[in-house]
Amino acid sequence: MTFSPTGPAPANDLLLRALRREPVERPPVWMMRQAGRYLPEYRAVRATADFLTMCRTPELAVEVTLQPIDLVGVDAAIIFSDILVVPEAMGMALTLDEGVGPQFPSPVRSATDVARLRAVEPADQLGYVLEALRLASRDLAGRVPLIGFAGAPWTLAAYMVEGRGTKQFAVAKRMLYEQPALAHALLEKLAVAVGDYLVAQVEAGAQVVQLFESWAGALGPELFRTFSLPYLARAARRAREAGVPVIVFAPGAGWALGEIAAATEADAIGIDWHTDVAAARRQLEPFGVAMQGNLDPCALYAPPSEIRRRTHAMLQAFGPVGHVANLGHGILPDVPPAHARAFVDAVKELQWPDAVPVGAASSSTAYPGAA
Repeated sequence: MTFSPTGPAPANDLLLRALRREPVERPPVWMMRQAGRYLPEYRAVRATADFLTMCRTPELAVEVTLQPIDLVGVDAAIIFSDILVVPEAMGMALTLDEGVGPQFPSPVRSATDVARLRAVEPADQLGYVLEALRLASRDLAGRVPLIGFAGAPWTLAAYMVEGRGTKQFAVAKRMLYEQPALAHALLEKLAVAVGDYLVAQVEAGAQVVQLFESWAGALGPELFRTFSLPYLARAARRAREAGVPVIVFAPGAGWALGEIAAATEADAIGIDWHTDVAAARRQLEPFGVAMQGNLDPCALYAPPSEIRRRTHAMLQAFGPVGHVANLGHGILPDVPPAHARAFVDAVKELQWPDAVPVGAASSSTAYPGAA
């Protein structure tokens, strides 16, 4: 796989090298939802503006995007935004109330509703995200890579049809069974919008992009292969045209990792915390892709010594080539920041055999690769 990040390589290029499956002195580490409520500094900004206002205000989005770099020590920044900005850009009214979550008061339920959805011009409807990426890229000043992201088509469709997040997504799945042609029409529109949006993010400064198929686990194999995978693949392949690494994360579909890699041609596949690392490696090794994950987010409630032990075990299971250390889902909002730092530090303190020590530290622990 070939790609060239936009602009010069950052000073800390571990993420880019790991995604290329090149030798690294240690795995890069970042966390999904790393700019979030577990940080007091984030909550201080959040006290001045509601969540959607933060997303729509580039200066605020950049402020919280950069916080984890210094506060937690991660090896990459991910732009602060939300996956549901795409349906909003297509013309849907979006509300997000504390304790209730995101809602679409007028969900998509008919052919008329699908026809009403407008094509997305990222520079117009999503210009605030692109401006945040440009500002974040400037303010990072080449320290670490900047990650952009989007929700995958099925996940966005599930919210749009349901009108809110649920455990079952029964209304959305009912459409798949009762009105499959309508579902395909909606997913087709979303695949185009998501792919173009990710390309625009790269043009604005993202050096890596990630697709979140957050509700893959709501679908069984047949529905996943029919209504998720083809559109996930279409969006991912469009994003790859921008020339930077593409990561695909589909929690709940650990059984389909090989199929996802083949269909999307992604550079890396995220592994959720439910999935055994050895099983993931067996599925993905034939495709030569990098892997990302997969510590259980709840492990960060453990004492730092236990976090360290579990992190080391995870790194050993993945091995020294093509691994991005991360959680197997987003960090939870009540995790103590010190425990998040313990996870990051546990990754950073290790080095692979015969590797150049990280930074100036001389106390790194030699660490064997996986058998």
